[in-house]
Amino acid sequence: MGAKQLKVDVNDLTIGMFVAGLDRPWAQTPFPLNGFYIRDAEEIRLLKTYCRYVYIDMVKGSGRVAVQLKNIAHEAVQRAPRVSRTSKARIEVAPLKIRRGVYSLEVPLKTEFLFARRLHDTLLLILADVLQQLSSGHIVPTRELHRLAGEMVGSVLRNPDAFTWLCRIRELNQHLLSHPLRAAVWAISFGRHMGLVKKELDTLALGMLLKDVGKARLDPALLNNLQRTAAEERQYEQFVELSAEILRRTPDVEPRVIAVVKSHCERVNGSGFPLQLKGDRIPLLGKIAAIVTFYDEIIHPHGELSPMRPSKAVAQLYESRDKEFQEELVVEFIRAIGLYPTGTLVELNSGEVAVVVEQNFERRLKPKVVVVMDAHKNNLAHTVFIDLAADDREKQALVDSGKKHLLEVAKIEIVQDLEPGSYGIDIAQVRDNYLSAETKRKSLFSFLKK
Repeated sequence: MGAKQLKVDVNDLTIGMFVAGLDRPWAQTPFPLNGFYIRDAEEIRLLKTYCRYVYIDMVKGSGRVAVQLKNIAHEAVQRAPRVSRTSKARIEVAPLKIRRGVYSLEVPLKTEFLFARRLHDTLLLILADVLQQLSSGHIVPTRELHRLAGEMVGSVLRNPDAFTWLCRIRELNQHLLSHPLRAAVWAISFGRHMGLVKKELDTLALGMLLKDVGKARLDPALLNNLQRTAAEERQYEQFVELSAEILRRTPDVEPRVIAVVKSHCERVNGSGFPLQLKGDRIPLLGKIAAIVTFYDEIIHPHGELSPMRPSKAVAQLYESRDKEFQEELVVEFIRAIGLYPTGTLVELNSGEVAVVVEQNFERRLKPKVVVVMDAHKNNLAHTVFIDLAADDREKQALVDSGKKHLLEVAKIEIVQDLEPGSYGIDIAQVRDNYLSAETKRKSLFSFLKK
């Protein structure tokens, strides 16, 4: 750390400061890797989510180092240059109305997963049939699909991890089916976090399931072409209007559902399609649909493209805030989904490799994991379960009581998430083993540290 950087507690951060370093690797957060100016209270709130302290560049942030931290904060506000990521004026949108704590975990993962798996398989069958018939010009009642979408909402409200697990296994040959279903799960989880009422979540879920029906009327070669010309791109973008047209002629599809479909490709800066809507001209559910569609398409890309690690996808989404996506919504989506969704392959600070098997919804950086490889990247004969949040609480209690020094307790941290498929680990097998059998409840980490 250079002399021009100052360590600052996150509770003392002020708008205008330049964050040059964090108390953890950048890869463990959604923030830009080269530092950034704090522009508003939302960025401070997000920093508090991930960090206890950060390093402030006093030259960029305030012009000179002051003696007292409060003076530094004051100078940072007064002297920091006004910066923005674009030359355009900031997009004006109404603040979100978020109802926190509306939903709680009602059912253990292993119980909900049994129901969710059956529902997932039924949904795929019904969705495939509905999409095929609608795209062929047939008038098909969607009442059954609507009912199943409502049941999916109920499942995600009871325990989001169950459907998240089902959606993390990549299906290369079923993108037109699996992508809408995954996007629906992300959308429901996001809406759950925001406290949306059940009726809105049902609308959002059905809209996500039906949002791509118009693609079935496009040439498959056009859909599979990842290097489309400008003319081909305009032709591709017609799928949104085609989807809306199909759904307008379909019984039992409400206008609010069609509104989700029509707006899920719009962007708050007006760069989207088909209508180039800006700001709050895009309905809230459409803004949510846009974010989750973007996120799923880069962690589960179409065709043979390599999927992006969730932390990189979140960082890319964060960079698009206040440009393509409403900033406050991006921040809340990151809080809702976390850097390491269930099913993510991660490396621990011990060098061990693990799979995230459940979330700790109050502490997203401390999920429950199953260790599958030791520090030398050898497969374990018996997997090891660790609740990182519980482990942290137990070790911090030892430190707080004076029984142990912080350096003696060897807290377990996730260092980074890994590329899907790394080390040939079968994520689906890890999932099934975890949900069907007990794993050892002691961390191998403690033995490696001895």
